[in-house]
Amino acid sequence: MSRTLLALHAHPDDESSKGAGTVARYAAAGVRCILVTATGGEAGDVLNPALDTPDVHARLPELRRAELGEAVRIIGFDRVELLGYRDSGMPDSPHNAHPDAFANADYAGALEAVVRLVRKEQPQVLLGYDEHVRYPHPDHVLVHRLGLDAFAAAADPAAFPGAGPPWEVAKLYAPTFTWARLDALHRAMVARTGSSPLEEWLARRGDEPDPAELTRIDVTGYLATARAALRAHRTQIDPDGPWFQVPEELVAEVYPYEDFVLLASRVGLDRGEGDLFSRIPPA
Repeated sequence: MSRTLLALHAHPDDESSKGAGTVARYAAAGVRCILVTATGGEAGDVLNPALDTPDVHARLPELRRAELGEAVRIIGFDRVELLGYRDSGMPDSPHNAHPDAFANADYAGALEAVVRLVRKEQPQVLLGYDEHVRYPHPDHVLVHRLGLDAFAAAADPAAFPGAGPPWEVAKLYAPTFTWARLDALHRAMVARTGSSPLEEWLARRGDEPDPAELTRIDVTGYLATARAALRAHRTQIDPDGPWFQVPEELVAEVYPYEDFVLLASRVGLDRGEGDLFSRIPPA
């Protein structure tokens, strides 16, 4: 049975912070996993205090590409494709005004590049982003739009006819951060230790609820892999940050899942499904 998953991400490190355990699980099971990264992450902040030096800032694009390579190896992606755009940074920042920024790219050209890759790799499952209401980074918002548009355009013979024969992706998902997960881990930490490093995160909670319908992938056995991939992004990740303060064994006990929301499907949805390839017939 031939299976392919293509994950579309905005920056180096996004592949490790969003669904890394799930991709590692599928890669270990023999699914061909392809990563498409839109930008080089040039505008990323150096969040590891030990690496917040002038030399690191001067070499940040080079370092982030090397970090990406290590994370890709850890997760088990078969290959990575770089679209080559510049990190847009946040709105109103100097990075956002750069002519090479992803936010300023010709959208049709970016969409054609993604469609070409989808038609070449022929994935049954495409991973994109949700609307990113909680974190409206311009590059993340663009990836959300590109995922939806590529799902439709790759199957349309009239769209980008020079980009290869049409291909119908069966399902488009977005990895999503849920308050349910955060709350479960927070409560477990308080019960075990009397305090929680996630309390500050919970304090940011707004009125937006979690999606009503979620696909939860059990990543028991791949939590360490996901954490190792995230730590590979040394410039971007504080090794003493709150997520790493929650013991791996507690995560495995309380919430060993990664959550996804289905954005589009040609095969429907199994309620309560625990497999991104659910309902997809054998290739």
